[in-house]
Amino acid sequence: MESTVGICGAGTMGRGISLTIASRGVPVILYDMNLDMLSSATSWIEKELTEAVEKKRIGTSEKINILDRIKYTNLIADCHASLFIEAVTEKTETKSTLFKELSKINPGETIFATNTSSLSITRIAEQTPFPEKIIGLHFFNPANRMKLVEIIKTKYVTEELMKWAQAFILRLGKIPVICSDSPGFIVNRVARPFYLEALRLAEMEIADIFQVDRLMESAGFRMGPFHLMDLIGHDINYTVSSSVYEALGRPARLEPSSMQKALVQKGALGKKTGKGFFQYDKQSNE
Repeated sequence: MESTVGICGAGTMGRGISLTIASRGVPVILYDMNLDMLSSATSWIEKELTEAVEKKRIGTSEKINILDRIKYTNLIADCHASLFIEAVTEKTETKSTLFKELSKINPGETIFATNTSSLSITRIAEQTPFPEKIIGLHFFNPANRMKLVEIIKTKYVTEELMKWAQAFILRLGKIPVICSDSPGFIVNRVARPFYLEALRLAEMEIADIFQVDRLMESAGFRMGPFHLMDLIGHDINYTVSSSVYEALGRPARLEPSSMQKALVQKGALGKKTGKGFFQYDKQSNE
């Protein structure tokens, strides 16, 4: 197992990935320039572990050990690791620049992974001098509970690195699925109609959001599309829809929803902001 894993970005995905890795006995450095975000991540991880103790999934000593494995920092100079997983803003330039900065203080065999859900891994890799060291490790929200991880390869990556990545994900207790770099990868590509058709039903007033969610849940889905979009965050979900739409040549069937765009513009991003399609207690979800 890796000596230390660096996680860049202490938002929803970064903190969930950090908890996952630390729970498997690996030291983690969780880096974010925003001190408030680091404080929020610290509180969330402690809350998740306290709940795990209360439900007798882990003991108190294991909670302490997991917490001791996570170091929080807002200084990139503290980021020394054999693997970095970034979960920062969904901008190609931001991600590639971060990798280049990390490479200056981590020469040698360090691997760089992006958790992007919508951007081209190839494009991120090509903006660095070391594209062969960059792969996609796409975790799903909540990362500490969802089992699936997409491992995305580019034309620059060796089979040896892909086998290593698969073994790493298996050691985390996750289910790895390997795919080539393409718009939306596998899951987000398949999921677009699930969200977009539900949004169109509501926009056309064929059914309201409550009806759609109830019907989909009664058909066996654990969560209806509107509750799921609220959980994911409309900023993320809309960005992925837009990215896939553009990358595939703007097919009408994948046109992003104006209803969802309006939510993003209002800042009603879902559960994390306390309001999306539904209302939430924001304090209980930090």
